[in-house]
Amino acid sequence: MNGIDAATLRAWIVDGRELAILDAREEGEFGTSHLFWAVPCPLSRAEQRAPALLPCRSVRVVCVDDGRGVAEQLAEYLSAQGYAPHVLTGGTKAWEAAGFVLFSGINVPSKAFGEWVEHHFQTESVDAPELNAWIESGRDMVVLDSRTVEEYRRMAIPTGMSVPGGELAYRIGDLVPNPETLVVINCAGRTRSILGAESLRQAGIPNKVVALRNGTMGWELAGLNCIKGASVHPSGRPASAATALQRASAFAARSGVEIIDAATLAGFEADASRTTYVLDVRDPREFAQAARPCSQNAPGGQLVQATDRFVCVRGARVVLICDDGVRARMSAAWLRQMGHEAYVSDGALTNAVPPPRQEMAEHAALITTAELAADPSATVVDLQRSVEYRSGHIPGALWAVRTRLDQIAPRLALADLVVLASSDGDLAHLAASEARALTRAEVRVLAGGVAAWRAEKRPMEADRRIPADAACVDVYLPPYDRNENVAAAMQAYLSWEVDLVHEIVRDGTVHFGV
Repeated sequence: MNGIDAATLRAWIVDGRELAILDAREEGEFGTSHLFWAVPCPLSRAEQRAPALLPCRSVRVVCVDDGRGVAEQLAEYLSAQGYAPHVLTGGTKAWEAAGFVLFSGINVPSKAFGEWVEHHFQTESVDAPELNAWIESGRDMVVLDSRTVEEYRRMAIPTGMSVPGGELAYRIGDLVPNPETLVVINCAGRTRSILGAESLRQAGIPNKVVALRNGTMGWELAGLNCIKGASVHPSGRPASAATALQRASAFAARSGVEIIDAATLAGFEADASRTTYVLDVRDPREFAQAARPCSQNAPGGQLVQATDRFVCVRGARVVLICDDGVRARMSAAWLRQMGHEAYVSDGALTNAVPPPRQEMAEHAALITTAELAADPSATVVDLQRSVEYRSGHIPGALWAVRTRLDQIAPRLALADLVVLASSDGDLAHLAASEARALTRAEVRVLAGGVAAWRAEKRPMEADRRIPADAACVDVYLPPYDRNENVAAAMQAYLSWEVDLVHEIVRDGTVHFGV
């Protein structure tokens, strides 16, 4: 691997060639300070993240950290997989010392884009007290929640219905047939409210559409209460799909989206000199039924609001697919506005098959849930994300980050049997060799992971204060997942989002619009 300095990396960012910048730190650490174009690829999950982020092995790759050495470790792993990575010498500290801008938070490109959209298109919005007054007055209106169904079910605006952002333009004709009905779009903060509302406006629906200013955070900061969401959009092809396609096609054409055929897509996929992402923007339930081989599921609303979760390579080709073209066109239009080389391929699902589960190689003997339940002496190490561990884990399980098992080494040294558990079991297998180096005990992996334990309705423990906020280095905790100073954290987050439109000007490498 080769070290490069900050000036060289800055030049690579703007030279027009493909470039991937991977930050090897945990997501929570990444979120404190990072390069705008960097994408989190934690060393602890590199085997799971890197293949999807880097589908082309000839791409330029630069690994970054804050100087602690994990960038070099990630580069070593990538080298063994056939890549030729570089490392930013001195990491983020060197980048800042060179006079370049660092950003906090996660999904920063999409968050900044959302603020740009509001300014550029003059997206209308309403604040929480006014929306509450409209609800109480019985005004002819609908509140559509553009977050994921899981987020919506956790907390929602009263009367709100779950319609994830990528589904809005596709289903609005069925959901809101009266052109006089006011449409309000909300999310947790700002980005998906703005992009959801503006998607409907750009699609040209006849209704007045506004975004809920500051989303559920603004609602709660106004002293109003959220409820558990209950109403979820219907599945299946909407009756108004033909109208939705006309609307989406017009927006895509204005944004410069090219529609390609199956032969062109196949040519893209066969081209080893370029990176091509094939992203299926349908609802996860649809993708689970049948998908194009080698495609990834990237639900449209999540793709646009967290693009760096799916697209790592700057300058890559991004091909979006769905069943009848509506959702792919809407998402591709926004990606073009963000500066991505985005395409839509119609008919790409002709030979769709149930997607195979990508399992990691097994590195340890398995233990079944029944066997574990019958052995209370086992020391269980839970490798779920910290927020998942908080919401539910096997009783008595220790939480740990895979690459930091040394922090619980004293407990492992006393064990007779160590059982590694992760969400589905894959990450636990990857951690087996690291665990063996820290104990003389037998190391086994829980078959099916915590998901299997939960599915059998076995006992679970939950405590949102363990691990403590400061220990949750693996995630960038949103304000509503914090335990202390939640209101202040919400205010700070919303101010951060608003300020991003000014920060990207300082950075000088970010250009939105067509």
